[in-house]
Amino acid sequence: MKLAGKVAIVTGGSRGIGKSTAMILAEHGAQVVITSKNKITLEDTAKEIKNVLAIPGDIRKESDVINVVKNTIEKFGRVDILINNAGVFPQVKLLHEISEEEWNEVIDINLTGQFRFTKAALPHLMKSGGCIVNVSSDAGLKSFENFQADAYTASKAALVLLTKAWAVEYAKYKIRVNCVCPGIVETDMTKPFLGSEADRAMAVAEHPIGRIGTPEDVAKSILYLVSDDSSWVSGAILPIDGGIMTK
Repeated sequence: MKLAGKVAIVTGGSRGIGKSTAMILAEHGAQVVITSKNKITLEDTAKEIKNVLAIPGDIRKESDVINVVKNTIEKFGRVDILINNAGVFPQVKLLHEISEEEWNEVIDINLTGQFRFTKAALPHLMKSGGCIVNVSSDAGLKSFENFQADAYTASKAALVLLTKAWAVEYAKYKIRVNCVCPGIVETDMTKPFLGSEADRAMAVAEHPIGRIGTPEDVAKSILYLVSDDSSWVSGAILPIDGGIMTK
């Protein structure tokens, strides 16, 4: 199996892309730790997946992040893979309508939270020569008309550049750092924007390939980036978007 003997942490692992990623990593032999602040959803997901340990935690709290990594080490003795997937999509507003509190919350979860987990995991990844995959967005690569989510865009664009910076900084420790940038994926987070047939048709039309993405589409790409199949890939920014970035 591709990931036999590997230990992976997946943030935001209770649903959506995180859940699908945890499932596919476990299927390929990894011991997987999933974390989320939603304890009920997290426990339900853990029941569905073999080789999974669920550790509740809020990515906004440094103590929770440290606890997840600490418990992972106590249970498995190592960390080989970190999937920085946890994120939030804010209420759609124009920039001048966003409060500073709303802005800071998005940045804290989508960007500073990724910093917290990466900082906590790096000492262990440096020992294993492991890898990190950051889950950004196509909104971190280009601007979209009527996409009124500036804090989200800012956080996801920053994650793209951090991927490249970390890939350079930690290459000497044989750590690979890559990034996936999904288009519109069918998850709980996007459900409010796909409620009507007209909204769904508009979303589908954005993708030249002619469909909305699935969490499995993204998870399969993440599997490639954490496996030895991509052992010479680091600092890569991979759009998984049904062709949006070709437009």
